[in-house]
Amino acid sequence: MVYGVSAIRLSCVPSVYRFSQSSFNGARRSSSFSLLLKKDQFSRKIFAQKSSYDSDSSSLTVTASEKVLAPGGQGDGSSSLTGQLESPSTISDDPQVTHDVDGNEMEDDEKVEVEEQESVPSALANNDEEACNEEPSVPLHMKVSTEKSEAKPRSIPPPGAGQKIYEIDPTLLGFREHLDYRYAQYKRMREAIDKYEGGLEVFSRGYEKLGFTRSETGITYREWAPGAKSAALIGDFNNWNPNADIMSQNEFGVWEIFLPNNADGSPPIPHGSRVKIHMETPSGIKDSIPAWIKFSVQAPGEIPYSGIYYDPQEEEKYVFKHPQPKRPKSLRIYESHVGMSSTEPIINTYANFRDDVLPRIKRLGYNAVQIMAIQEHSYYASFGYHVTNFFAPSSRFGTPDDLKSLIDRAHELGLLVLMDIVHSHASNNVLDGLNMFDGTDGHYFHLGSRGHHWMWDSRLFNYESWEVLRFLLSNARWWLEEYKFDGFRFDGVTSMMYTHHGLEVAFTGNYNEYFGFATDVDAVVYLMLVNDMIHGLYPEAVTIGEDVSGMPTFCLPVQDGGVGFDYRLQMAIADKWIEILKKRDEDWKMGNIIHTLTNRRWLEKCVAYAESHDQALVGDKTLAFWLMDKDMYDFMALDRPSTPRIDRGIALHKMIRLITMGLGGEGYLNFMGNEFGHPEWIDFPRGEQHLPNGSVIPGNNCSYDKCRRRFDLGDADYLRYRGMQEFDQAMQHLEAKYGFMTSEHQYISRKNEGDRMIVFERGNLVFVFNFHWINSYFDYRVGCLKPGKYKIVLDSDDPLFGGFNRLDHNAEYFSTEGWYDDRPRSFLVYAPSRTAVVYALVEDEPEAVGKPEPVQKIETVEEEAEAVEELEPRKESEPLEG
Repeated sequence: MVYGVSAIRLSCVPSVYRFSQSSFNGARRSSSFSLLLKKDQFSRKIFAQKSSYDSDSSSLTVTASEKVLAPGGQGDGSSSLTGQLESPSTISDDPQVTHDVDGNEMEDDEKVEVEEQESVPSALANNDEEACNEEPSVPLHMKVSTEKSEAKPRSIPPPGAGQKIYEIDPTLLGFREHLDYRYAQYKRMREAIDKYEGGLEVFSRGYEKLGFTRSETGITYREWAPGAKSAALIGDFNNWNPNADIMSQNEFGVWEIFLPNNADGSPPIPHGSRVKIHMETPSGIKDSIPAWIKFSVQAPGEIPYSGIYYDPQEEEKYVFKHPQPKRPKSLRIYESHVGMSSTEPIINTYANFRDDVLPRIKRLGYNAVQIMAIQEHSYYASFGYHVTNFFAPSSRFGTPDDLKSLIDRAHELGLLVLMDIVHSHASNNVLDGLNMFDGTDGHYFHLGSRGHHWMWDSRLFNYESWEVLRFLLSNARWWLEEYKFDGFRFDGVTSMMYTHHGLEVAFTGNYNEYFGFATDVDAVVYLMLVNDMIHGLYPEAVTIGEDVSGMPTFCLPVQDGGVGFDYRLQMAIADKWIEILKKRDEDWKMGNIIHTLTNRRWLEKCVAYAESHDQALVGDKTLAFWLMDKDMYDFMALDRPSTPRIDRGIALHKMIRLITMGLGGEGYLNFMGNEFGHPEWIDFPRGEQHLPNGSVIPGNNCSYDKCRRRFDLGDADYLRYRGMQEFDQAMQHLEAKYGFMTSEHQYISRKNEGDRMIVFERGNLVFVFNFHWINSYFDYRVGCLKPGKYKIVLDSDDPLFGGFNRLDHNAEYFSTEGWYDDRPRSFLVYAPSRTAVVYALVEDEPEAVGKPEPVQKIETVEEEAEAVEELEPRKESEPLEG
């Protein structure tokens, strides 16, 4: 998470679009314009023009009432949304009966029957019998032709008892009143959704009714804006005339209009043309981007974005070609940002990321790519966390179809694609975001101070609101359904779960901190609902929650009483490494490192990381910069002498990452470029920002120089960065081969403060870390569980990884019987200083039995050279750098 700055942002970002009409910058009644993608950046062009019919054509001169009452039923004045997608024969005459609405992919036997209700509180309620005359409407998203396997029934299981959490963690019994109340609220919401909406499966398809939906006869547009006094749809298609297409409102605050096709059968709103909703609100007249818009762009010379009606011809739509990969047992995540993924100081594109970065991720050994900043955000420097248009992929990087092509290519490579989704808050922009959308403060958000995040300068959702739940649940499903994302990393979950948002609060692990009046139960219930929906409809999907508080039950199934995430992002580890790196080597405590890496809840999986994008931002430092600082500028070339600081930094950089992966969790994450110790920091292009209090935040002259990733440094065989990249690649492939992160066997046999040694087992691997800055140990005994022969499978001292080549990789290590460090067996190793070595059990090999021998401590370079020569006579030892 990054923090924004208040007020409207003056973007320094050059748009990827060129508009052919200069009138786009001012007059909103321009007769036509073309929206063109920059040359050679994208695979297709978007043309946004007015209909071939003039403004006085019949299709554009139909009065508002005629459009609402248009033949064909789509604009008959009905406020009904439920039933919109059904044929007349399936709609009851009783306006109080709701029906399940299934998309084209669903079989008839998958439909949910809903009993007749007394009342329907939903904004999508069927409350007009004239809706029975409507023709079936096909939602825009269903028009996308995709190659798919035989349809399988998808359903969301009913709520369970919610009691298993007490068996898993008996400590929770002391907080049963709170937890049972939380689960009761969740069940109450599930029952209400079943009663009034036909179930969570139907409820989470709000994009089929709200926003723009296309049918054979025209386009229907609906918007929930209860605070608006009047509304009209405006855009290039009607020369931005607020009197041309007046919308009608139903009793639940949903505004609606139907636009019939043009006389030639073409759609009334051309693909690629700009649209907005014009509203008279309690705060005055405003033109807003539709809340459910699927694409938006920023025109040159304009600050706010404009909504784009995105509906390309069938032959232009991207068709998915590759199946989604199965969820891997262990996650190795490459965190990335499309815009800054180029080696050049530019905004990169979906297409370039697809062609250049995805193969790199695959080669490095990662099995998942987590992409940030997908949801549209008008302020580039927010890192994508100040979302303005929740259903629209960022237009800076290309078109929606370009994004689909990227995801399909990742699936072809066997990579999961996880989206960094933001449901914890929203941009406070009024002109192009959700803030004050209908002119009221509490539309999508809490009223007053509770609806504002004082540190992030953003708006906070009201998770108790029915329509907010529809919006967010549908948003999560939209990205899974339309774009084939394989899951999410939910941002800012700690902020959601507590009314204090985790700010200025030190979580100590006391359960009173989690279950009390500071807990936002409505937000937790939403998280339970969204996890329920995702895992019910997409069983292979992955959900990761960014929680720093350590909330118990966070990663336990909803049916058992948990919040339902698959993984918790283990944020404390990165903070611990920064804390340690500020100390002298002599002050590092092995026990403290071990405690932080292993301090996680039983049966709750975690994604560990040594550093993420947070540490790479301007104002902070990456691990590499903490370790090597300014020496990185002058001493990373192999044809120049190294320095003690560089030698120390490269050695510890490798050790920190390996021990984090080895002990920190069941998944691992790395931010792009950090695998090779990317120099410097991330600084988005920005100009000066003038705050309301009169203060000025200086900019960087809108420079992109530090908003890119220098992958060429990691690839250069003449730079020391290459060694760190090679080590990270070997580390990922080691986990892929042995699966040690998810092994049930984990045992820490040694954490010696005097020797600075850490030894642990995971699966059939034995990890040996020597954090001592000078001492190397010959014949150092390490405990093990299984008997047999062990061999080196990863050595951070390998010259390929920038090491000093002090170990013989052909050596074999045989276990001996006898208890050592509480292990039934042990073997002898050579442990060079500042080195991490992984030993693997060689199966089906005879074991050698011997007696334990005392450890020989080596304190000088001369003693080490003699010991190495004795152990490895074929190699010459190299002196250690201090």
